[in-house]
Amino acid sequence: MTTTIAVAGKGGTGKTTLSGLLTRYWVTNHLGKVLAIDADPSSNLHLVLGMSLTKTVGDIREDARDNVPAGMSRQDWLDYAIRTAMEEGDAVDLLAMGRPEGRGCYCAANHLLRNIIDGICKSYDCVIMDNEAGMEHLSRRTTRDVDHLLLVSDASMRGLAAAEAMLALSKELEISVRQTHLVVNRVTGALPAAWDEKINQMGIPLLATIPYDSQLVEFDSNGRPLVELPDNAPISRAVAQIAQQLVA
Repeated sequence: MTTTIAVAGKGGTGKTTLSGLLTRYWVTNHLGKVLAIDADPSSNLHLVLGMSLTKTVGDIREDARDNVPAGMSRQDWLDYAIRTAMEEGDAVDLLAMGRPEGRGCYCAANHLLRNIIDGICKSYDCVIMDNEAGMEHLSRRTTRDVDHLLLVSDASMRGLAAAEAMLALSKELEISVRQTHLVVNRVTGALPAAWDEKINQMGIPLLATIPYDSQLVEFDSNGRPLVELPDNAPISRAVAQIAQQLVA
């Protein structure tokens, strides 16, 4: 049974960091094989994970317009191309969605891609998807069933308003979301009292707050993969607690 976790939030809230550290938790605690999907066109998840990235699904979609070998169906070629484009690790594989469509109609290719990626996901114990701000890949049903949707906000009312908008969008999508949670990142001290009222109005549980962590800033500044953060770093401990709740 595959557990699917989708992470979404406005740009800059730390959703890629959360996705990467959740992936590390699954791997280091031997909870099964993980597929990390980078669905943000900026494609930074591989940097957090310390993995390479050579090709994206967007590149493959462009190639499919002109480069399908003779005697091979488009679906077979796309399936082969996606599997060879995946970056493989010891207990985690990475698939980056890459850039959005260019000119022309991609409906047929996108339909094939969705079916192929759905099939790939079923062979993993856990799928963790780092979404772009608009959740476009979710809206196009790249992942059709989500066990946990984590809406990430920073400690600002603008971030919380963006999370609220994504909550409304998620309810309009033709996907099944079992549980939706709110995560507030880069918190210093306690959240203001006004947040309690706002979160209650949103109607989703506050799963966790993640404290501001100077070690993370240092790692980012030096280009070090964030999965190398020590286990006792404040953000590492906070994400471990989030993961434990999701597993439970």
